[in-house]
Amino acid sequence: MLQEYLKHRRLSYELTPLSSETMSDDGYPSDGITSISTSTVPKHQHGEETPSMNFDYLKYNFKSLSRQASHENLASLSSANAEILERRFHMPNEEGLQHLKNTSPVVSKKFHKVLIANRGEIAMRIMRTAHELGLKTVAIYAYEDRLSMHRYKADESFQIAPEGKHTPVGAYLAQDDIIDIAIRRNCDAVHPGYGFLSENADFARKVEAAGLKWVGPKPETIDALGDKVKARAVATECAVPVVPGTDGPIDKLSDAHAFCNEHGFPVIIKAAMGGGGRGMRVVRSADELDSAFERARSEALSAFGDGTVFIERFLDRPKHIE
Repeated sequence: MLQEYLKHRRLSYELTPLSSETMSDDGYPSDGITSISTSTVPKHQHGEETPSMNFDYLKYNFKSLSRQASHENLASLSSANAEILERRFHMPNEEGLQHLKNTSPVVSKKFHKVLIANRGEIAMRIMRTAHELGLKTVAIYAYEDRLSMHRYKADESFQIAPEGKHTPVGAYLAQDDIIDIAIRRNCDAVHPGYGFLSENADFARKVEAAGLKWVGPKPETIDALGDKVKARAVATECAVPVVPGTDGPIDKLSDAHAFCNEHGFPVIIKAAMGGGGRGMRVVRSADELDSAFERARSEALSAFGDGTVFIERFLDRPKHIE
């Protein structure tokens, strides 16, 4: 695949694996790259240079950098990237190299090994990016997920706790167990993905207190915006219009009925923590309120470790801006 791409872009190249291992099926060296050389780019018939190889493709998409690439290999790749920068963006060679050092996590990464506190597709997306940046990855999994794909895509993987200690979901909310794995496996950083503990400011603080880097917003930001009840308060303080909602979290059905009697239906019950549609229930009549309230609280507690909910008027088919 890589060779075909280079030929298509009319670039000559030399790919040399670090060892005698064979090339993988997709055309990537199985171990590493020692040199990439590019020839003079041919010109179109109108004299304009053919665009050189996509810089981001070269900079990030070499799977070989995900494993045992040495500093010499990185330097060789940096030189090749600088040549491409020079042609594509008209940067002098030295300036191109400096630009690469300042912007490329491959060349100037601040940590080397990251634990991904999540599972499934979310974890695998993070692993893919981490590997493309030359970082080693550590996966965690519940006993029930021992055959899940994310376990086998990481450089290392560890069961969070013995069978039966946590529920299948609760394992990914076990803050102390997760941090313990990160410390014992010499990780530099923890990436929470999204959902689970990603909007838990206490977990972010624990990660930092353990001497690890937290890949995400600062705990103070999570405190202010990760909790939707607090986020509403921030918006109100800033004079941002908000839909009618409870002044804070509610834990009594009587409070839910009081709000609906005042503001009417439909309403939406939301988990204060987390997102992705978990712990949310749309209620269109008083008959549905009791069961929806309990289901929303139960799902929020199971998914995010916090059963706090609040209620807002529901907007049908709104324009959603992130």
